[in-house]
Amino acid sequence: MTNDDLSSAASAPISAEHWDVIIIGGGTAGLSAALILARARRRVLVLDAQQPRNRFAPHMHGVLSRDGYSPLDLVADGYREVRAVDGVIVNASVTETRVIDDGFEVVTDGGDRATGRRLIVATGIRDVMPDVPGLAEQWGRGVVACPYCDGYEARDRAIGVLASSVAGLHKAHMLRSYSSTVTAFTGLVGPVAETDRLILEERGIVLDDRAVTRVVTDGDTITGLELADGTVAPVDVIFAEPSPVALDEPLRQLGADRVDGPFGPWTSVDAFGRTSVAGVWAVGNAGNPGALVPIAAGSGAMAALAINGEFIAEDVAAATERVAAASAGVGTPAAVGH
Repeated sequence: MTNDDLSSAASAPISAEHWDVIIIGGGTAGLSAALILARARRRVLVLDAQQPRNRFAPHMHGVLSRDGYSPLDLVADGYREVRAVDGVIVNASVTETRVIDDGFEVVTDGGDRATGRRLIVATGIRDVMPDVPGLAEQWGRGVVACPYCDGYEARDRAIGVLASSVAGLHKAHMLRSYSSTVTAFTGLVGPVAETDRLILEERGIVLDDRAVTRVVTDGDTITGLELADGTVAPVDVIFAEPSPVALDEPLRQLGADRVDGPFGPWTSVDAFGRTSVAGVWAVGNAGNPGALVPIAAGSGAMAALAINGEFIAEDVAAATERVAAASAGVGTPAAVGH
């Protein structure tokens, strides 16, 4: 991937037209929606801050036909595919969103304005790591979070689970099928209920309640976790429990409803990604904090299908009114729209 792959290709001001759909975020979900809508001959503008959640990881896993592929290369492929069908992608951050008479207006960090009939928010999330020295530096490499994404690569290795909550101990159970050497470090959790401890131990998972003070490395390779008493517990890979923070300011500005879930308050969406604000969709991690790459892509596709369906329904309704008016002798129908 080169910088040109992800550079802005728009030569005309983004305010030059009223877009059919504006998409905030150019990761997997946003680009998936853009591709389907642009192929449906809708005028689509993607505003991308180029901050995908998985940009720290060198490879993706569990993505059909792209297992082991670079997530940034996936985005670069998406850029090329969307632009090939006349979708417009501009590298910019959106600072303001508002409702207008015929849809929505967005303002970028550069002061540019764009308006559109529908709005898709695909801004994703930011992962906040536990405050352990060395942890953030290894994020996406030796420190990971998702057993489905990285468990297979950790098979038969010494796995450390750095739990931040009692619920996070479930990750140790998830990883047991990948390795017989799994240690759950519970210093950030506090006391573990006796029943939970016994079940973990029954499955061959070691519990260590000493506080973790830093990640120990040899060059770029993790070798262990240093504990409060100065000893080093050997581990080859660390599964952490970062706290996801929604990058949902565009949705908050529009007043989209939220619902409490396992990750805290999150934007409420239906099966197609519709929010409580008419004409606004939230896809990918913006609508589902647990969405893996394939799920994010699917959510973008579902939103695109729903939006294009609405456009078609509007065109059919307008044509129906013209036909009815003509039949009543008010006038003659004129073909408009798609």
